[in-house]
Amino acid sequence: MAKHKILAIDDEISVCDLYEKGLTALGYEVTCAPSARRAREFLAKTKPDLILMDIMMPDQDGISLTRELREQADTSSIPIMVVSGLSDAATLNDALLFGAVDYLVKPFEIEVLKSKIERALSMAEKRRKS
Repeated sequence: MAKHKILAIDDEISVCDLYEKGLTALGYEVTCAPSARRAREFLAKTKPDLILMDIMMPDQDGISLTRELREQADTSSIPIMVVSGLSDAATLNDALLFGAVDYLVKPFEIEVLKSKIERALSMAEKRRKS
């Protein structure tokens, strides 16, 4: 079976390391983009199966980037999971309102992230088939 491709968009190097080591060990192919600009460059060449999106980034916040990706035909169906240190209800609501399929608050357990990724990929697969 082909590995699922995950694009992690996060400006914290330690978080990218965690994604790359932890999720690769779980069998995923992970690319980390430290900014919205770098994420767009990656998405112009490759379409991941799932995007992990940070909210607080230097060049563009993750909620507006999520909305932008939802509005583009070539990225509109990629599931986006927001992973953020922000846990307030308004931020969570905005993330889901603008197209995130799930939300995870940092710090998190890699097993919790894994189960949320599996659920998001499964839901995306069902949508493609229907």
